[in-house]
Amino acid sequence: MSDTQDTIAAIATPPGKGGVGVIRLSGPRSLEIATQLSGRSLTPRQAHYAVFKDQQGDVLDSGLVIYFAAPNSFTGEEVVELHGHGGPLVLDGIMSALFNAGARQARAGEFSERAFLNDKIDLTQAEAIADLIDSTTQQAARGALRSLQGEFSDKISGLLKELVYLRTYVEAAIDFPDEEIDFLADEKIRSALDQLNSHLQTTIDQANQGAILRNGLRIVIAGKPNAGKSSLLNALSGYDAAIVTDIPGTTRDIVSETINVDGLPVHIVDTAGLRDSTDTVEKIGIERAHKAMNEADHVFYLIDATQPDESILDSPVPITKIFNKVDLLKQAFPGEALAVSAKTGQGLDQLREHIKSIAGLDQSTETLFTARRRHIEALQKAQASVDLGVKQLKLFNAGELLADELLQAQRALNEITGEFTADDLLGEIFSGFCIGK
Repeated sequence: MSDTQDTIAAIATPPGKGGVGVIRLSGPRSLEIATQLSGRSLTPRQAHYAVFKDQQGDVLDSGLVIYFAAPNSFTGEEVVELHGHGGPLVLDGIMSALFNAGARQARAGEFSERAFLNDKIDLTQAEAIADLIDSTTQQAARGALRSLQGEFSDKISGLLKELVYLRTYVEAAIDFPDEEIDFLADEKIRSALDQLNSHLQTTIDQANQGAILRNGLRIVIAGKPNAGKSSLLNALSGYDAAIVTDIPGTTRDIVSETINVDGLPVHIVDTAGLRDSTDTVEKIGIERAHKAMNEADHVFYLIDATQPDESILDSPVPITKIFNKVDLLKQAFPGEALAVSAKTGQGLDQLREHIKSIAGLDQSTETLFTARRRHIEALQKAQASVDLGVKQLKLFNAGELLADELLQAQRALNEITGEFTADDLLGEIFSGFCIGK
């Protein structure tokens, strides 16, 4: 956890050369240290031109200084930004002067951590900052921005309000057992529990989509040798990512490319052809193919349409059969199966739509927010507690057990926004942030 008595400093712009470099200070001595370095009296939220000097009076650089007075800053503390030239040596010189004046190097994510600890943002918004920086598509960036603006937090807040209402109602019924009316048998509470469960499931579905939007979908292309797996990878990625020959067993290792399907990051993985082989290297490739399938979100089982087979692929994840080389057929491919030609591009648009459908993004993603695996797990934990509580009520009319399960559900949801979160989890979350953010 952050020691908020320290004043921290970090370079906030990316490593390397640039026209402008920004250094951020946050903490109780930020204004004092920045004033010492710049020689200027700073007015909040005004840009001041200054010459930056070290403790010996040597000029380090010149640029702008902007002061944000607490609590009206990103972290809620005294914050100062120094805008100088973006040369690494220049910025390192300013950082050394700041350290000599009493600041220390900020840890990864410490600015965002302080913003969270000072109630400027909740935990989902803090995570959305990192997601926004790491976004690989416009859709993912928009989803992260919606989370940063509080859209995901609002959904969790709504669920918590429903839970608190139910807990109040149930616990009141427990506290007044002598009343003639059996409050726990009231249809109103059963209806409210059903509604809460429905809202939890909707949020879980949205969070699953948000996680896919953030992390992307991992699809493995599997099949027998010469089915056209590498050709399909090349066709989807738009360039020759994998070697293609007529020799069976050309692909002997994993080849992966990331493509963008209407804003959805999709990691396409080409694998070695599945067959019995005595070749040592090819056998290793086939083993890696099976491992990749086990770790995938979905498997595309590619079949040569000119030599169709009825073999069944054993896989723990969902499989879609795709028939390739339909351009070589003299008549249209029958049935509703996905049929493509990696060589001519026939059917690839339908395949991309299928990918969106797999991800659950066949509709507009404009209402989605980004989410993480821990969010989904917490939502599922809350739903499991509610389900168990409902079961206890229906089978045993056990109001005390229902109340306890509703409390567990509330704690699970509070973990999402950080209202109830272990320190070790906070350390794990913020350690994955950028330095200076």
